[in-house]
Amino acid sequence: MNITVSETRDIPIENIMALYRANQWSSADKPEALYKGLMNSHGLVSAWEGNKLVGIGNAISDGYLVVYYPHLLVLPDYHSKGIGHMIMDKMQEKYAGFHMQMLAADGKAVDFYKKIGFSRAGQTEPMWIYDGEEH
Repeated sequence: MNITVSETRDIPIENIMALYRANQWSSADKPEALYKGLMNSHGLVSAWEGNKLVGIGNAISDGYLVVYYPHLLVLPDYHSKGIGHMIMDKMQEKYAGFHMQMLAADGKAVDFYKKIGFSRAGQTEPMWIYDGEEH
């Protein structure tokens, strides 16, 4: 398996939709908004096996102090192969010195993020207004 990581924004919407549908994320039901959101993110990192999009992650940031990582997806057949870690390593090249790096994790993702250095933020409790069903 030869995986390359890129910051390209030249990603066909069809590739993105296939990745989100494979992971059963409800944002796939809003393809235009999802695509525009990803393309307008402060940071966008994708993982490729040849011409096949196998993973993606994005960051929303003020560019100086705070960064939030809303999405990190890897095709299910590629889980546990280090691809999510590769994407986050690339993000850390850009955001490692920031005062606060934030994300929300649930299920199996909690253990993944703990392995790469994230921890629970004090006594915080995640809160949202959410228009999805997968959580």
